[in-house]
Amino acid sequence: PDPRQALAQLREFRESFRPAAPSGLPFITNGLFGHMAYEAVQYFEDVTLRDKPGASTVPAIVYQAFRYVIAINHFKDELYLFEHQYLAEGEAPVADTLDQIETLIQNRNFATHAFHLTGEETSNATDAEYLELIRLGQHHCQRGDVFQIVLSRRFQQGFQGDEFNVYRALRSLNPSPYLFFFDYGSYKIFGSSPESQIVIDKGQAVLYPIAGTFRRTGDDAADARLAQQLLDDPKETAEHVMLVDLARNDLSRRCDVVAVERFKEIQYYSHVIHLVSKVVGKLGATTEPLDVVGETFPAGTLSGAPKYRAVQLIDEYESTQRGFYGGCIGALDFGGDFNHAIMIRTFLSKDNTLYYQAGAGVVAKSVPASELQEVHNKLGALRAAMQQAEKV
Repeated sequence: PDPRQALAQLREFRESFRPAAPSGLPFITNGLFGHMAYEAVQYFEDVTLRDKPGASTVPAIVYQAFRYVIAINHFKDELYLFEHQYLAEGEAPVADTLDQIETLIQNRNFATHAFHLTGEETSNATDAEYLELIRLGQHHCQRGDVFQIVLSRRFQQGFQGDEFNVYRALRSLNPSPYLFFFDYGSYKIFGSSPESQIVIDKGQAVLYPIAGTFRRTGDDAADARLAQQLLDDPKETAEHVMLVDLARNDLSRRCDVVAVERFKEIQYYSHVIHLVSKVVGKLGATTEPLDVVGETFPAGTLSGAPKYRAVQLIDEYESTQRGFYGGCIGALDFGGDFNHAIMIRTFLSKDNTLYYQAGAGVVAKSVPASELQEVHNKLGALRAAMQQAEKV
């Protein structure tokens, strides 16, 4: 594919919509909703990825505009209903039909179905194969090809019934900054992601690199001690610093001023503790927001540093396409503001199979057994959600 072609087409699609008036509300009320798969990197960088087998593949880029949007403010228990009419120039508006949506909401008469797992969990790599993958990553770090590389492993599990029960359980077990469920008919993507791909709001671009992971114990005092160990761990700190530098570099390609506003903060999630920073860039007056998206895709925390070489090595060594994993999902408003989550802690549901994936950041001093365990730690909430969904 021709690099930048997809971004130009997406920009053209976005600009074909001209809102009659701004909503005046502090959240996205209309725009394009969708996702970019990991393999979309081919449209943003001069890199070609191999065709690989894999039932977990999804379209590289999908965005849709919707007539009805429901926005819920959970802090104030407020619900907003929007109806958008997409009219040709000079075409008269038609009568609104919001009353039909209100009736649906008030009736709350939705079909519910049970959820059951079928068969055993399988993976695209055994533990031994993944340990060897980590050693290959270390080899490339030691010879100087990359400073860090994120190598991942995919799992899959058959099921019958309604996978929305898994999303409900995941939302309860692992509340995160991004909770999402996108139903595309032939496949569904849902998750509870802790990390944004990028947030662009009123001329400011923000990245929140997450790198550094310890497993929670369930005991608050023990977790506090672990958090301090994570802050003091030289390997985790080195990994985090590399990815903060990568975020600064990515933003600096298109932003006038770039700064690290927060560095190495501890954040707690249901099964893990993370190190998180905040990197901010100011867009120039003529900068196209989607160009900034392209420069920062995929996230360094899902690829490595230097990113270009890491992407090439990931393609060489991982046996299946990543598909949804490491891509991003969210909303792009018609003015260019952009808010997407990285698709981690995320399920793809396709043909009665759930796919889920996690990776570990490999550096020269990595301990392979620890990186293997990190993958399982990151998937802990997803596996717990599947088990809880069977009890609903």
